[in-house]
Amino acid sequence: MASFVAASRAAIKFLQLPSTGLLAPCLQNAAIVHQQQVRHRRTKHWEPKWKRLRKAKYIKVDIPNLNERPEDLSQEQMKTRMKERGILPPRPWLERPFYISCTGGVFEPYVPPEGDGRMSAISREGAKQKIEQLEKKTKSMMAIRKIRNYDEDFDTSDFSTAAQDIYIEAHKTLCEKNKYKLREIVTERAYPELMHNVADKTIRWQFLKSLEPPRVVHARCTDVITKENIFAQVTVRFHSQQTLAIYDRFGRLMHGSETIPKDCLEYVVFEKHLANEYGVWRLHEKIIPDWMPPKAPALITYRMDDEPVAGAPEDESKEVDTVKENQKNEAVSTA
Repeated sequence: MASFVAASRAAIKFLQLPSTGLLAPCLQNAAIVHQQQVRHRRTKHWEPKWKRLRKAKYIKVDIPNLNERPEDLSQEQMKTRMKERGILPPRPWLERPFYISCTGGVFEPYVPPEGDGRMSAISREGAKQKIEQLEKKTKSMMAIRKIRNYDEDFDTSDFSTAAQDIYIEAHKTLCEKNKYKLREIVTERAYPELMHNVADKTIRWQFLKSLEPPRVVHARCTDVITKENIFAQVTVRFHSQQTLAIYDRFGRLMHGSETIPKDCLEYVVFEKHLANEYGVWRLHEKIIPDWMPPKAPALITYRMDDEPVAGAPEDESKEVDTVKENQKNEAVSTA
């Protein structure tokens, strides 16, 4: 290193002008740079063989102008910006995703034979009903076979017992007015029908016994929107003995009785979303035959006071008595 410095100083003395002792003008800048010790950053690769591949490693990114406001842009400029960034234009309507968890009704509903539950199988009419049920059993068997493709353990006898448990649990939950639990037992179509006009009322319902064992009488499968989205509906016949009493908000009996049992023949449709891996059987609807007589309207009972109102004039007390008599006559006539 010392020899290198000595050689550089000798070269400078050699290049100095003889009269002034200064360097030539072309070498003055070089001498100044040499004396200041400047380091140069070498960014060039030592091997130019892979120059093209090294160049491809870097991507030029067009950085957007973050200070640009959409309000200041015209419609054409906005379209240009959206095309550059690959953004689709907004639609004039708003689409919301929806989930179809049940069907809107009963497809191919079961038609109950007239007089079912009253005729024995030995009679002529009962034997005719049995023959008609055997003729309509082909489609139901094909639907049951399709259900078994998704649920291998499906059996009609076991399902009838499970359907009866669902039926009883749904009615008990309705009496308790537990809305959250009821949504797990019944479908979204049956929920508003069950909860209609239930507010401010007390329901007392009890399942006493089954007069006949429940059985599957009808089964159908259908697809919704796509062929893979399959729903199954199974109709179960219940012939049971129940008690029902409905009270209004004042505790007055509106319908039924808690002591008098009634024989009930019902055809209840249960539905399951077969395409859903976690689908369960839920109560969907009750089939009411056309030949069934209409139900009687609800009767509202009144408590009659025989004693006149204290402190009221005789004319007012007579008017109260006449109103009570009219209400009593109306109740007797409707009964």
